[in-house]
Parts: sequence; structure tokens; C-alpha cells
Amino acid sequence: MDKVTQQRIEKLHPFVREEVKQIIKECDAALTGKAKIRITQGLRSFEEQEKLYAIGRVTSGKKVTNAKAGQSIHNYGLAVDMCLIIDGKTASWDTAKDWDNDKIADWYECVKIFAKHGWDWGGNWKTFKDLPHFEKKNFPTKKGLVKTSWRALSKLKRDKDGYVIFEK
Repeated sequence: MDKVTQQRIEKLHPFVREEVKQIIKECDAALTGKAKIRITQGLRSFEEQEKLYAIGRVTSGKKVTNAKAGQSIHNYGLAVDMCLIIDGKTASWDTAKDWDNDKIADWYECVKIFAKHGWDWGGNWKTFKDLPHFEKKNFPTKKGLVKTSWRALSKLKRDKDGYVIFEK
């Protein structure tokens, strides 16, 4: 796992940090060729979210998100975006390439591992597909696991570090 990925994981919600480390280890072990996974985005501030939302609306460029501040699972540290780093230097978002020649696209090997750990992939969304995006499917409450949604998360109290507090 590279230093950039480690730094981004450490800013995620404490609830998912160890799980994401495990997912990265499993992805890197499955990708036996030139590709390794990198987390390109994790926790995102509300200010960062507003800037992204403005692209294609207020500022020039193609829209990159439909989520305003507080409406992205990134804002709660429960989502990551990824790319593949090829030969330790070149970032790739190629979902079809099979760098380890095992007849399975490296990207989809990672998608399968994230799914095994209970993460939703933005590539499965009906509209506005987000191929680099993964988010935790459920979070714990007193009543059991609840589907992760920004509406549910926005109602939770936060700890001194700004992370939502899950009632267990």
C-alpha cells in the first residue's frame, strides 16, 4: 500500500479504516501484475464538495457530481474513489485492462473485493455512473444495520473530530 493511500485511509471514518486497509491488501494481492490500487479520494470536506458541485454549473467543465455539500457519502468518510497505479508511477482508470493476464480485468477484480466487504460500486448506479467510487453499504445503529444514505448520516451527532457517531 502506498503512502498516499495510507494517508487518505487515516482520514476516513474510524468505522471503515481497518476494513479499507484489508480491501487494499486483498486487491493488491489479487493484482499480481503491474497494477496496484490507490485511493484517490476519501473524506471530503463540505467546502470541497461545494467546489466539485459547482463544476459544470457555476464554473466551466463537465459535471463531476450531483451531490451538494452534505449529500455525498465522502462527506462522512464512508466512501473512497480509486485508480490503479501501473508500474508504481502511472495512474489508470481503465476498467478493461488486464495487466496481470489472468483473464479478468484488474478493475473488476477490485470491484469484486469491495463488494465482498459490503461496499456499493458507483459503476452499478442507474444514472450518473461513477466508476472510481465505492461506498460502505450499511452502518450500525441500535436497531441493527441501516442502509447508508446521506440523509440518514446527516441526522447523526458528530464527535469532537467531526465524524458521525454510530449508535451501537
